[in-house]
Amino acid sequence: MMHLAETLNFSGRKVVAAWASVPFPALHGCSLPDTLCAYQQDMPWKLLSSCREQKVSCCFAQSVVLRGICKEKKQATSPLHACESTEQILQHYLHTVFPGAFSTSHVLEQPCNTLPPYPQFFSPLLTRQGFLLDKPPSYSSAAVESIPVLAALQSSPVLHTLLYSLYKDLQKLNTRRWPSFFSAGVEPDDFQEALQELRTLSQCYEMGSEADESEDEADAD
Repeated sequence: MMHLAETLNFSGRKVVAAWASVPFPALHGCSLPDTLCAYQQDMPWKLLSSCREQKVSCCFAQSVVLRGICKEKKQATSPLHACESTEQILQHYLHTVFPGAFSTSHVLEQPCNTLPPYPQFFSPLLTRQGFLLDKPPSYSSAAVESIPVLAALQSSPVLHTLLYSLYKDLQKLNTRRWPSFFSAGVEPDDFQEALQELRTLSQCYEMGSEADESEDEADAD
């Protein structure tokens, strides 16, 4: 994980955000291109890291893994449908939604098993293979045995808010009131230096107007 984060970061960045879709929202009987075409604006995964999710979809670099989805041969109605393989479909989608970002993708045919003792907290709209139904079945559905999953690590602007908020919270600490704070051997000067490094790191994830606002805040400080 550490080496992957290093691969996705450049220009002074060191942190990545985690995203996942458990299960991946694929309709029963629909192909991967059909599913991705339905999510051109709203990404089919959710942010797991404690950052404030942004409306604008952008990132600097990412690694995405999709498992449990196979390409079904259907008539080509979009550039995604014209792709030869599942890997090409996902890669084309990532380049379309995140233009200019460095994106790597991997596709595994085997889904994630959800047999006991995996908790059965799934919606009744899921089939045993974890695909979505248009409406709940009329019969009592069996336990979900497997699910398709998408997971991603991103070097993304969403990390600016997280890192800068952490910097502001630490800046408010009155270390003189906490004698044990430096009992591990950290000197006050080292603490202040680490604090400034955290602020600099947060600025590495800024984009456009955010960078201008950060400079204004720096002048105010």
